[in-house]
Amino acid sequence: MFDFLTSEPASVRVAVAFHSGYGHTARQAEAVAEGAREVAGTTAELLAVDELNDSLWSSLDAADAIVFGAPTYMGSPSAAFKTFAEGTTVALRNNMRWKDKIAAGFTNSGCMSGDKLNTLVDFTILAAQHGMIWVGLAETGGWSTTGGSVEDLNRLGSWLGAMAQSDADVGPEIAPPATDLRTASALGRRVAAVTLAYRRGASVAALV
Repeated sequence: MFDFLTSEPASVRVAVAFHSGYGHTARQAEAVAEGAREVAGTTAELLAVDELNDSLWSSLDAADAIVFGAPTYMGSPSAAFKTFAEGTTVALRNNMRWKDKIAAGFTNSGCMSGDKLNTLVDFTILAAQHGMIWVGLAETGGWSTTGGSVEDLNRLGSWLGAMAQSDADVGPEIAPPATDLRTASALGRRVAAVTLAYRRGASVAALV
């Protein structure tokens, strides 16, 4: 939505499209949405992709930005997310409806590494095939010096997207730790800020 008198969008919509196997990644998704909502002019919607239906596709089509999220299982996104990703061909076949939307991603696993980077790469390829514009995490890598701490923002040192680690023997009420949720919120804020800037630029260009 745009206010053509000021050449600025009145608001932007961020959709967080995610799957969570045991609830840990859902907490990460909530943190992304909360971070996005901290940016004035942004609304954020949590969309579980467990069930593919017209309501889900309509919400994604209406969004200005889509943030993809899934746990990393065996080095790649969960099977439920892969089913969703394959289902997005409905948007591809209908005039690439997600073209030029902002995209980003996040993932969680039990191990510190867990080959989470591979999941984020899968998300970027999905976004690229839709003609979307990828936004990464712009935070200094934490926990990388003797003075660093597990409490550092971006403690896992990821820039393609937000990573989180959840101990396999605790529930989502405990994990991911607060530092990883703060990192997810930082991603949400950046997505919202970039989306607002991009849409404002597009609105001005449309008037020239």
